[in-house]
Amino acid sequence: MTALVGLFVATLAYRGYRRNGSVKMRALAIGISLLTVGVYVVVMLADMVGAGNGIVLLVRGFVTVIGLCVVLYAIIVA
Repeated sequence: MTALVGLFVATLAYRGYRRNGSVKMRALAIGISLLTVGVYVVVMLADMVGAGNGIVLLVRGFVTVIGLCVVLYAIIVA
């Protein structure tokens, strides 16, 4: 459910980027996608490969940090 709502919000941000050409909206769409759908996909892939719980948590944390950094970039820099 979280992935679906996140995908919806990211789609709205991406539509805002396409409409206005705003770099901030593009970065926000990417960040939200990573925080929701990206984490879900990466965890599912790591689980399918047979990675241990520690690796799954590490990968999930890494993707979350990257997503938060992109959102921070959208807010502060872009």
